[in-house]
Amino acid sequence: MNSTHVTDNSLCLWEKVLIGIVLTVLVVVTVCGNVMVCLVVSFNRKLRSLTNCFIVSLAFTDLLLGLLVLPFSATYEIFSHEWPLGITWCNIYISLDVMLCTASILNLFVISLDRYYAITAPLRYPTVVTPLWAAVAMVLIWVVSLMVSFLPIHLGWNTNDTTIQNTRLVDGKQECKLEVNTLYVLVDGLLTFYLPLVVMCITYYRIFKIAREQAKRINYTSCCKTVRHALPTVKEHKATVTLAAVMGAFIICWFPYFTVFMYRGMQGAVCETLLTIVLWLGYANSALNPILYAALNRDFRTAYQRLLRCRKMGPEAREIPLNHEMRDKTCTQAQCKLEDNALQLHAMNGKRNPLVQDSVESSGTFS
Repeated sequence: MNSTHVTDNSLCLWEKVLIGIVLTVLVVVTVCGNVMVCLVVSFNRKLRSLTNCFIVSLAFTDLLLGLLVLPFSATYEIFSHEWPLGITWCNIYISLDVMLCTASILNLFVISLDRYYAITAPLRYPTVVTPLWAAVAMVLIWVVSLMVSFLPIHLGWNTNDTTIQNTRLVDGKQECKLEVNTLYVLVDGLLTFYLPLVVMCITYYRIFKIAREQAKRINYTSCCKTVRHALPTVKEHKATVTLAAVMGAFIICWFPYFTVFMYRGMQGAVCETLLTIVLWLGYANSALNPILYAALNRDFRTAYQRLLRCRKMGPEAREIPLNHEMRDKTCTQAQCKLEDNALQLHAMNGKRNPLVQDSVESSGTFS
């Protein structure tokens, strides 16, 4: 028995080193990426829009996850699932984990609704998405996140025998993990993942469909015949890649975890290794969010570059619009004017909503 234990430890030594390196890199990327998002919005007035409030909220949530949860999760993995910090902090840590992951997912959900209204109803967008609407959405995000984390965990609603979790030693050591029952996984999984997932799929499909139709119409009327046949294919491909990256990352990162999560609550125990893999795959979404929701945005990219180069950022730091940089020389003056008018109309309707602008521009609508 003892020899087996020693052999297992010796075999896991290099594995632990490798796991430690990988998890440390993930934590650092998560923290640094989300700090960058918060900094560029703070230093650049051009990015201080209502839409970017949701981006900053997402970045702040993911930053808290990277600071308050991921270091403890990494330590717990490296030290073979033995918790050294006591029961009280264990349950606080797990509550923070559930709360911040839920808030991150719900922020992504609200961002999809913001994009949907901006693209499908640009004239009504300023009256629908108001500061009050944004404030109510933020409050609801955190209320729901608290309701599925601290409240049930500290009242024992998530366990089968309604006792507080992690109060007993397992094989002589203190474990620290989230216990679940059928009711808890159904409420938490459906409310905070599966329902938002369905809505996000619908909204992003509608956005892509509308953007692709606009791309075809504008390219048909704005450029000459030879270019007209080439541009929609390239720009529609950009839209496909962008929206596929957004939805694909979200599904790949969180769908496995919530599938295992639901199975645990309804069927019982799950392989510890599988649970660890799907959990860290979900965490990885917080590292990807600064890239998917900020770095793919042209205004954010420019702000990133200026911040990294220590250049002054402000209202005067404006990027030349893509349609002036990439416009084909074969377009006539009248045709180019049509594109300018379309860009100006979109800017007025969306109040220079960078998130909306990138969603549409990626499909070629106003590029």
